[in-house]
Amino acid sequence: MEDLKKKYKNEINKRTEMENKCVLIKKDVDEAYTNKVELESCLERLTNEINFYRQLYEEEIRELQSQISDTSVVLFMDNIFSLDLHGIIPEAKAQCKDIANCSRAKAETITRSRMRSCRHWLGGTGMTCIA
Repeated sequence: MEDLKKKYKNEINKRTEMENKCVLIKKDVDEAYTNKVELESCLERLTNEINFYRQLYEEEIRELQSQISDTSVVLFMDNIFSLDLHGIIPEAKAQCKDIANCSRAKAETITRSRMRSCRHWLGGTGMTCIA
């Protein structure tokens, strides 16, 4: 009878340990999702900011063009700098996607590892880990 009590307590301890591990895995998944949402929010904010600056730039160009419509200017420059506004948004999106993909991959790796660990600990007990 004493052996059965010890075995029962051991099984309860194992179950509690597995439940705690599953809770940690869920917490990691929640963190990864929160990180994803934050990155998407950052991407949206940056896109809006870029659109704002683009609109401001276009308005300034229109204003300057209206001011100098009848003026002729000859200008010689050795160094010409061109700003590629069309490439900024895709570049920012690509950077945010890279960050999100890296975070997602890391979270998935951690989750898979913990799930394997959870399943390993459960072993032949007949219990299952609910994720």
